Amino acid sequence: MIKEKGIYYAHDSFYDIIKECGGNPGNPGHRPIVCLIKSIEHDEMYWAIPLGNLKHRDEEAVNRIKRYMSLPDKDIRSCFYHTGRTTNRSIFFISDSFPISSKHIKEEHLDSNKNHYVIKNNVLISELTRKLFRVISYDNANPNYFRQNLTNVKNYIINELDEKVNSKSFEVENPSEETVLSVSEV
Repeated sequence: MIKEKGIYYAHDSFYDIIKECGGNPGNPGHRPIVCLIKSIEHDEMYWAIPLGNLKHRDEEAVNRIKRYMSLPDKDIRSCFYHTGRTTNRSIFFISDSFPISSKHIKEEHLDSNKNHYVIKNNVLISELTRKLFRVISYDNANPNYFRQNLTNVKNYIINELDEKVNSKSFEVENPSEETVLSVSEV
């Protein structure tokens, strides 16, 4: 079960889904993601933001991130990145966010005490949520605008979750063929 604001790692196969949906997952590697908010479109779907370590960036990359974050709030590009502290100084790649379900979660990201790390800083959560909602809203108005094809991935995950629910209800509502035969033999 996914915890809102918890940090996780996705299965490598999830990034293949992004490719199948026509998107570019970037270079996921063993990158942590924060499952920031539960989707209003499906109770088992969450919006996740990939994280990176600021220390691993060269000066040009850091300057690009700072330039985008300093743009006026009305410019959607101001929402593409955010920096903040998790288990270290992190970059939140908000424009690379995607929907995900627990099926695609591989493991929890642990802190130094081996506990699942959940973001508790309300200022950070508020700003990440604001920016994420802007990115999602922008993609809703401009389907598949972002490189990971958010609209297609979202539809894929919703369909996958709905199929899971429908297959469970089919199993309960429709007895097996063997059961039907034995009932008709009576």
